[in-house]
Amino acid sequence: MAPIPFLTLQQHMVQKLRKGLPPQLTYHCLDHTLDVLKQAEIIALAEGISCADDMLTLKVAALYHDAGFITTYQNHEAYGCELARQELPGFGFGPEQIETICGLIMATKIPQSPRSHLEQAICDADLDYLGRKDFTRIARQLFLELHTLRMVADEEEWDVRQVLFLEKHQYFTAYSRQKREKNKQAHLAALRTKVGLAQ
Repeated sequence: MAPIPFLTLQQHMVQKLRKGLPPQLTYHCLDHTLDVLKQAEIIALAEGISCADDMLTLKVAALYHDAGFITTYQNHEAYGCELARQELPGFGFGPEQIETICGLIMATKIPQSPRSHLEQAICDADLDYLGRKDFTRIARQLFLELHTLRMVADEEEWDVRQVLFLEKHQYFTAYSRQKREKNKQAHLAALRTKVGLAQ
């Protein structure tokens, strides 16, 4: 059985995420998933990933990579894999494809640990915003989410945590290093100044 059209699966996941994700997830929301889907395709094409099966696998993984948030905040990647294993056979995906998709989902777990070119692409798509002009707006959405969930006390703590995160983060693909690293370093420098760590 061949996989059904991707658009059908995308519509299914959009409805599922829209209905199932808790409203307090102002960062890990449908918009984030759709952004990761878009960036994953851009990165993959720029990286020369042109095989139709590879692109389909990547895009499906992007749709499911945060679906586990419907069930849990902690270890959501594992629950996303569980959901993929439950649903994807019904969309025409075989066991080997599904395990590859689960590998992509698990690679996005922080700290990221990609082992293949496709895994590098989804990891960079997931954190693409770190090197974009809309970084401040999106980071604010993540702060509001974590603050609502009492996982960060205030903006001062959040700024320090962002500095620590940005210092450790690395992009894996040549495309993302070329297109995002410079802006990411500028955001880091601004945050370091804000929290009094400027060199």
